[in-house]
Amino acid sequence: MKQRVRTYTISAVAEMYDIHPQTLRLYEREGLLAPSRSIGNTRLYEDGDLERLEVILSLTRELGVNLAGVEIILNMRSKMDQMQREFEQFFEYLKTHANEFSQQSGAFSSSEALIPISRYRVTRVRNEISSED
Repeated sequence: MKQRVRTYTISAVAEMYDIHPQTLRLYEREGLLAPSRSIGNTRLYEDGDLERLEVILSLTRELGVNLAGVEIILNMRSKMDQMQREFEQFFEYLKTHANEFSQQSGAFSSSEALIPISRYRVTRVRNEISSED
């Protein structure tokens, strides 16, 4: 069963967030918001759009960030989210293939390594200097 997506018109969103509909249109022109459209070309805001709007309003109202700064911050957040997803995918890959890596590492001898491995153990010695009074 498909879950129905809640949508809101521009007038409803403007009233909910106490902003003028022209402000929402400006955010759309600036590329900060991208609501979907109905068959009749009415803007339809979904929950994700409202979350993004809340970030925009927080940055502009509470922190005094201008729209150019908001755009930069939103782009950086998007890139960070993408990097986080890629990291999580890579981590999952490592977890599922850990046994393969450990088996492969035992199959190589030190002479086959790209960087030769010394058989000697290096120990750091700490010299203590005593001062005589």
